[in-house]
Amino acid sequence: MTSIKCIDFHTHIFPDTLAPRALAALVESGKHLYTPHTDGTKSGLIKFMDRSGIDISVVMPVITKQSQTVKTNAFSAEITDGRVKAFGGIYPHTDDYKRDIDYVVSLGLPGIKLHAECQDFIADSPDMLKIYDYAFSKGLIILHHAGFDPAYDPPFRATPKMFANIRKQLGGGTMIAAHLGGQSMWNDVEEYIAGTDIYIDTSMGFEMYSAEQFLRILKKHGSDKILFGTDSPWSDSGKERQKLLSLPISDEEKENILHKNAEKLLRI
Repeated sequence: MTSIKCIDFHTHIFPDTLAPRALAALVESGKHLYTPHTDGTKSGLIKFMDRSGIDISVVMPVITKQSQTVKTNAFSAEITDGRVKAFGGIYPHTDDYKRDIDYVVSLGLPGIKLHAECQDFIADSPDMLKIYDYAFSKGLIILHHAGFDPAYDPPFRATPKMFANIRKQLGGGTMIAAHLGGQSMWNDVEEYIAGTDIYIDTSMGFEMYSAEQFLRILKKHGSDKILFGTDSPWSDSGKERQKLLSLPISDEEKENILHKNAEKLLRI
């Protein structure tokens, strides 16, 4: 199964002129906990994909100012091709979330990425529920950063319990909780997310959670709702892929996680 197709559903890149400054700032804010494995550009990502056995990567932008909305989403549309797909984004404190979501839809982007810590919101707040509901009504996928982020102090603003509450409040729509449902909160993932219809991705990653806990979550949650992701450039996608392939799970489960679930969500 080493030749199995692989889609990395959670990556980050920046425009070439911005990438060096953006990576340096993120390393600094993250207290130097993570070291980037690419130079943060599209070409750098593709080079690393080629070395790591990754067929397609999905880029996740984060918009931290209203003024970034048009430019960031236009960049996502511009970089989309056969090797790289991209989500859009919105600024949660926008003066018109419907307008901004409609713009993402007009560009043909499949979803939006949200990060409660750096965008300053509580994941299950009433104001955010309105945004999710409208995005879902437009057919968009929503991928959330979930749990710990080294740049921010607890209590964290997007937790497994909050995602379970969102699902109770809103029916329908595809929601993904990154970092196996909640970085460094995997006991809560087992309690609140595993077994629901919330998707989770594997980003940041097998170097953080144990294989044993991953297997418990997989057994309870099902391989049809888990997506391979690395949070590139912050994880080594090749090592993450090999770790997943080495696990004592079926070929069907590996194929679901590595590419089939992503293909279904992306309609490719």
